[in-house]
Amino acid sequence: MALFFDAAWFDAKLAERGLSRRVMAAAAGMSEADLTLVFKDQRELSAGEVAAFAELLGEPAAEIARQAGVSTPVPGQSAEARIADLEKRVAVLEAELARLRRT
Repeated sequence: MALFFDAAWFDAKLAERGLSRRVMAAAAGMSEADLTLVFKDQRELSAGEVAAFAELLGEPAAEIARQAGVSTPVPGQSAEARIADLEKRVAVLEAELARLRRT
């Protein structure tokens, strides 16, 4: 599970479809510079951008949001689903924190 934007995962999905980051940016209506910031985990995706990436990559919006480390609501996602997703993310963070404390 990604804690932050998983650039390798997105690059692999783009490669599977023979697409480039330029196409990805255009599909979401964003500039290549904005997409570069997203890939560097310096800019979060909006719900609309999550939806556009989901359509482009053929993945559920929830998976795109998870791989992007998005904290904004996923389009069409219920409050219960958002809470469950947040609980999973907190569990991952707690496990990572425990691992770091052991080292």
